[in-house]
Amino acid sequence: MTAPAGRNKKDRLTVALVQMTSGCDPARNIETVENALARAAEAGAQLVVTPEMTTLLDRRRRRLLAILADWPAERQITPLAEAARRHGLWLILGSIPVLDETGEKAWNRAVVIAPEGTVAACYDKIHLFDVDLGNGEVYSESRLFHAGHRAVVVPCAGWRVGLSICYDLRFPTLYRALAQAGAEILTVPAAFTRPTGRAHWRSLLRARAIENGAFVLAAAQTGRHEDGRETYGHSMVVSPWGEVLTQAQEEPTLLVATIDRAQLRDARRRIPALDHGREFVVVDYGHASCKDAPGSG
Repeated sequence: MTAPAGRNKKDRLTVALVQMTSGCDPARNIETVENALARAAEAGAQLVVTPEMTTLLDRRRRRLLAILADWPAERQITPLAEAARRHGLWLILGSIPVLDETGEKAWNRAVVIAPEGTVAACYDKIHLFDVDLGNGEVYSESRLFHAGHRAVVVPCAGWRVGLSICYDLRFPTLYRALAQAGAEILTVPAAFTRPTGRAHWRSLLRARAIENGAFVLAAAQTGRHEDGRETYGHSMVVSPWGEVLTQAQEEPTLLVATIDRAQLRDARRRIPALDHGREFVVVDYGHASCKDAPGSG
């Protein structure tokens, strides 16, 4: 069947999101993803996204650093790059921990792998989760991870994809910058906690999609992990109009959906917010008065 007039066959893309419960054994986590990639290929997916900390999830600093000493980035990436090549898939590893040269800190790094099995791009998480949620649930990512400083857009499966990781979701200026740089898809791999997930996950994902007229692909960790944390799950695909096209619940699963660039074009045509941004200044009337307003006096 030929595509309708004015439509390119690359306007449609089948994507798959891996929802999993990563632990402290990289080999086991990698095997889980390898199996998911095989199922995604069978389902016709062209692009697969995995969650934050796909290959190793552990907030216990000494144990994580010790494991990473035996599992450098290449050892984590190579079997998954080979699986992506074998199945002809684009693969976005939502993130993996990568030990720095000192051995005392790591990077929380997203890795984009092309169907040839080569690394096409990397992104280091910019915003680190340093919070006290109460009830003894405290996270101090900056003790363990370096903060990134570069936003990344990468051509992927005929689309332009803007990368982010988890806590980045709460910083809308990052996503506006990605969209203005040409991103049509925004990826949000995550390990959202249960309390914050229940309260904010769906609302924030829909907001980022609506604000930027972009598809959002949010692959999430789920369940109870070896380090004691519990994550929310509910991976989802959101349209540029803010519709949740498909959503997982709390069990590990593979979520598959087909997205259509026509939806993106339509959303941006109807609400061209990307073209309407203006520069402005903030006036604090606690330190200014009406006479400071433009055109006064």
